[in-house]
Amino acid sequence: MNPIKTTILLVSAILCASYAMAQPASKTTNQTDLYSGIEFTMPRVKEPVIPKNTVSIVDFGAKSNGQDLCTKAFKDAIEAVSKKGGGRVIIPRGTWLTGPITLKSNIELYSEPGALVIFSTDKDLYPLVESIFEGWKTFRCMSPINGRNLENVALTGKGVYDGSGDAWRQVKKEKLTEAQWKNLVASGGVVREDGKAWYPSQQFIDGEKLSTMNVPKLKTKEEFIKIRDFLRPVMVSLISCKKVLIDGPTFQNSPAWNLHPLMCEDLTIRNTIVRNPWYSQNGDGIDIESCKNVLLYDSSFDVGDDGICIKSGKDKEGRDRHMPTENLIIKNCIVYHGHGGVTVGSEMSGGVRNIHVSNCTFLGTDVGLRFKSNRGRGGVVENIYISNVEMMNIPAQAISFNLFYNGSNAVDDMESGFEFKAPPVLPVTEETPQFKNIFIRNVNCKGAFQGIVLQGLPEMNLQNILLENILIESESGLVCTDATGVKIKNLTLITKKTPVADFKNSRDVSIDGLFTRSIGDPLVKVSGTLSGSTILKNIGVSNPEKQIIVGKEVPKNAVQVVK
Repeated sequence: MNPIKTTILLVSAILCASYAMAQPASKTTNQTDLYSGIEFTMPRVKEPVIPKNTVSIVDFGAKSNGQDLCTKAFKDAIEAVSKKGGGRVIIPRGTWLTGPITLKSNIELYSEPGALVIFSTDKDLYPLVESIFEGWKTFRCMSPINGRNLENVALTGKGVYDGSGDAWRQVKKEKLTEAQWKNLVASGGVVREDGKAWYPSQQFIDGEKLSTMNVPKLKTKEEFIKIRDFLRPVMVSLISCKKVLIDGPTFQNSPAWNLHPLMCEDLTIRNTIVRNPWYSQNGDGIDIESCKNVLLYDSSFDVGDDGICIKSGKDKEGRDRHMPTENLIIKNCIVYHGHGGVTVGSEMSGGVRNIHVSNCTFLGTDVGLRFKSNRGRGGVVENIYISNVEMMNIPAQAISFNLFYNGSNAVDDMESGFEFKAPPVLPVTEETPQFKNIFIRNVNCKGAFQGIVLQGLPEMNLQNILLENILIESESGLVCTDATGVKIKNLTLITKKTPVADFKNSRDVSIDGLFTRSIGDPLVKVSGTLSGSTILKNIGVSNPEKQIIVGKEVPKNAVQVVK
């Protein structure tokens, strides 16, 4: 979809006078199509308005040779235009080496086509700062592009920002060719004792040993300083900002996540390219965390971890923050590689609600649509609407709900022969995550290992899940465990294995249209003492005794075949 350019309407004479020296950060687009068909009520996202003042980093001594640091030139340019009330800082065509860039309110950082900003590999330029990573408060090295408590901020233009992430990240040997591994080891750093991973330094290894989910369990800044090499920054960190626009640039080779808007309001990301090597550990594309009123569209992601990720804090810290990610529209995006195309969780303790995803394409992501959490998280994920998604070559699941997520990679789990074992039922508390009211329509997937996995908790089932007009070609079909209120309409599963649809301890299941080209029986299997009403309609059964297997433990008359 190509947005149609429009002019900006003047609201009143007073506003006109007060903004006589102001302009939108970039040309606005007609957003009628973006909001049409949205299933929930949300306000239109406000874009930043930037004063017309303009400066170039060249005016402040920046040299385009990729050798001389331009950190001071960036700082002075931003400071100079900020003193005038704000404006545009221009990065001309050329190669610019710099340390961190700290933004201010009413600033647009505009990179011209051909501009390449390379962030220095000198880690001394990135001091430790208080931050939030993986949902927890911690210390990290300062992000290459950062801003906190700002209003009216924009990153625009067609330039490229390179985070020099290879200097920061560990690399697994299995993800490189023999020649690449040899060259990496020869560059320096430390190889792990088992020979399976390379690290930039011993300090990185020390930090990893002290960490849970990439966050060291330390208390003082002095303790963190001893492992600073491990404290990789996200590339773009925007915390508690309002009216933010990212329009046009390419962000690549980040030390950790690429884009991390945290606790922001009125956020727009469009026409943006995000790239990371496929071997990049924690190389997420974008992590939208505890943000409100967000548009993400016409953008592409090719990364080493989750492509588009929706979060809201982890465990008690996330619940205490109590800031859900809400009112988010994602349209017309492509994810070429990553652990998940669009992912919710696993840090979702503050809640996620009112999410619309449509017209997206996933090419080779480990999982297509990925929902993940675990006991201890708490939080509620609800009112998620997904439609018109195309996928191909998905190594794991096309659609996955996993409420027993343990941090491992979905593909690694399959290759290691991981087998899920039913856990005991626990009491429901504030630490129990809930996923409910999730509607998935019009999905095509050409090639996956597994079609659909719906895995809830025995004490808190997945609730009210709709799967409608879905066609998936995969090795195996649907497995649904601990779910209540699953409605399936017109589901086609072209599989090599049977049963095509396997329900375990699920209830209030309704199927109207289940189609397959699989050879062999059974078509449907129902098991588990907690199984309840399961209505099967239009499933093409000619021999029910062979094609529908119901466990002896299933309550009598729970499964009904309706003509």
